[in-house]
Amino acid sequence: MKKLFSFSILMGLMFTTITACAQGGGDPSKRPSPPAKATETIASGATITIDYSSPSLKGRTIGKDVEPKKGEVWRAGANDATVFEVSKDVTIEGKTLPAGKYAFFTLDNGSDYTLIFNKTSKQWGAYSYKQADDALRVNVKPGKSDTSVEKLNYSISKAGVVTLTWGTLKVDFTVK
Repeated sequence: MKKLFSFSILMGLMFTTITACAQGGGDPSKRPSPPAKATETIASGATITIDYSSPSLKGRTIGKDVEPKKGEVWRAGANDATVFEVSKDVTIEGKTLPAGKYAFFTLDNGSDYTLIFNKTSKQWGAYSYKQADDALRVNVKPGKSDTSVEKLNYSISKAGVVTLTWGTLKVDFTVK
């Protein structure tokens, strides 16, 4: 009888655990790197939308404990690759990018950053990234923000300046 009772308790615990795990993680806003979005219609009339997951530093050091790391392609956020969408053809740092959705990656080269707009907009992280699918690559100089930002953030100005900030890292690029 004790064995049957113990078995019933064990099965009940397993059922509860399996049911809880099957819930799919619950509310996305409660994730450690919650989803975020930046949207702006710039002077040219193009609408820029950036969908990303916003990781926190939590005392970690960029380039050592967390991305971006020098020489490695980074998804420019967490979870799925960051998606950069433009409603019209635009130029980014003077180079043409057709209207559409792109996975947005960065590559820290040390003295500059390569911004990568990849045609495969739906992918997890940078694990399936293929350079052959790049629609555009541009290089920009990174800067430093005056204050440290705990959560990765994107902002877009009406003038078309897109800014990525995280920790003291600040990467700006111009979309027209």
